[in-house]
Amino acid sequence: MSKTTGPPPRSTLASGLLTALSLAVVTGLSAAVGVVIAREFGRDAETDGFFAAFGVFLVLVLAASAVRVAVLPSLARSRNDETFGSVLASYAVAVSVVAVPALALGLLANDWVAGQLTGGLPANARETAADALIFLVPAAVAHLFAALAASALAAHDSYGTAAVGYALGSVLGLALILWRVGEDGIVVCAWGTLLNGAVALAVPLAALAWRGRWGRWTRLSAGARLGELARAAALPIALQAFFVVCLRFAGGLGTGAVTSFTYAYFVAAALVSVTASSLGMVSSVPLARVALSPARASRHVVSMSLVSFAAVAAAAGVFALVGDRIVHAALGPAYEGGPGGEIGRLIVLLGPWMAVSIGVTITFPMLFVVARERRLPALAVAALALHVSVAWAAVEAFELDGAAVALTASTLGVLVALLLLLSPQVLAAGSRGLALGAVVTGGLALAAFGVAAAVLPRAAAAALGALLFAGLLLAARRLGLQQAWGYLRTLE
Repeated sequence: MSKTTGPPPRSTLASGLLTALSLAVVTGLSAAVGVVIAREFGRDAETDGFFAAFGVFLVLVLAASAVRVAVLPSLARSRNDETFGSVLASYAVAVSVVAVPALALGLLANDWVAGQLTGGLPANARETAADALIFLVPAAVAHLFAALAASALAAHDSYGTAAVGYALGSVLGLALILWRVGEDGIVVCAWGTLLNGAVALAVPLAALAWRGRWGRWTRLSAGARLGELARAAALPIALQAFFVVCLRFAGGLGTGAVTSFTYAYFVAAALVSVTASSLGMVSSVPLARVALSPARASRHVVSMSLVSFAAVAAAAGVFALVGDRIVHAALGPAYEGGPGGEIGRLIVLLGPWMAVSIGVTITFPMLFVVARERRLPALAVAALALHVSVAWAAVEAFELDGAAVALTASTLGVLVALLLLLSPQVLAAGSRGLALGAVVTGGLALAAFGVAAAVLPRAAAAALGALLFAGLLLAARRLGLQQAWGYLRTLE
């Protein structure tokens, strides 16, 4: 007698769209928090201090994203082996080993951590960072466990519940910030972030408790799971630490530089998250069910990335023409003129970083599918050590623009290493396909927005450029986009 499998799973495209919609809502609400900070507090030492602390939250949240990706194959297999409960519990114990020391640093040593983060910034920047860490670190820990719960649901081909939890948490967190920000200051943004994490964890946990199908219980093997998670989190943490290192050097450029670079990075990272991260997450389970040859791995990396390149290129084109106006309109009078133009320019300079990050985001989960992740911690240590030198030299030479250049260069090195870890064949075919896709997409965007800018004022040129770019993509779809879209629709 065959086992009942329930309703057929969604295609990767459908699941990806659902996850992307959730991430878009969360990203949009996070952007709203950034707007509140900009309009209420401007661009000063206090905002620099808050964003320095927020960098720690981002490091741990990116580790949560790594957890979500890394545990999916094992949880999906454990469901078929009827050992789901034991495997999930062992992962929870392993996450706790990381979460408890993080909480101790955030709650008991927050002054010391704040001092390391803010460096030569004024004293009120350090005080703001210390106050924010008390709430931001527990918020990040909540996201670590929320990611594990979301992956447990994904192993059952369920993505909607976790998506609702993340979106609802973002809504409630923003509501708290808007309610209290005028009375309690910038620390309220950390309160809202903590509420966000608590709700994002509670919703999928409740859904898991309702399912209640845990299978037979076996030995927990928490030590082995901890090693697995360490391999999973090492590189994402290093990648996020690239940004924190750049912030540390940006702090030496004067008040406001940290805030400007943070806003530019938020926009760039949001585009990567909504596009590539959603596809990377939902493709892990389907890939775990099939044999992954070098040819299929190369096709997967290139196809997934091409779909995301278009959004990055369009955003870069729009910000190249009217970035200063968008930033001023969104963030308020403190960002009029030079500050707004600086953030818009940084977003454009981060365009290559976005393209490279898309490749990293799509490639990373595949290493766990094919069990070739053991060298990731060594890669993380080497990449971070090298990035410190690259970032210092780039910021010294090009100031804040150099931080964007350093992020791109260091992340590109990581992408090459990841493709090589999959296999030399994937490196050859994947890098060629990614480079060609990035050049074609970027070239079409440059042509579209360049032609529009030559004949129209900037605002009108941005709108016309976006339309021309969409038309050129449609006309050139046989260069790879059509095949990529078809691949997503058939992957289940």
